[in-house]
Amino acid sequence: MLNVGMKAPNFTLKDKDGNDVSLADMAGKRVVLYFYPKDNTPGCTRQACAFAGAYEEFKSLDAVVIGVSRDSVASHQKFAEKYGLPFILLSDPDRQAIEAYGVWQEKKNYGKVSMGVVRTTFVISPEGVIEKVMPKVKPDTNAAEILAYLRG
Repeated sequence: MLNVGMKAPNFTLKDKDGNDVSLADMAGKRVVLYFYPKDNTPGCTRQACAFAGAYEEFKSLDAVVIGVSRDSVASHQKFAEKYGLPFILLSDPDRQAIEAYGVWQEKKNYGKVSMGVVRTTFVISPEGVIEKVMPKVKPDTNAAEILAYLRG
């Protein structure tokens, strides 16, 4: 896992429309980068909808919201359309960013151990440095906690 003060690893991934999006493209803006396990699952949907509901406030704070999962571009497109998600969703099927950010970890679910994405949010400064790391966030409170942090 990456720590506060470290340079945020750059990545280039496809968004829901199939366009390349790089972290480097966001230079000069604060980025809220959140990793989540899967589109259209209850927790991930609640988390995404909370970010969508607060989207205008994130924009007013000059913050770019980016959600990343292993889902396909087509899955992201359907997810965004179904729930009216206005922010960037990136597809990372090869785990390029997921592994660079250290969120591909062992998970236990009902006693079964498997590898998967651990729900984690990073706030990246306009200079590209990690300023906040929130591991194992709760889907229902993550957006509000990030807003409170951004407001200072």
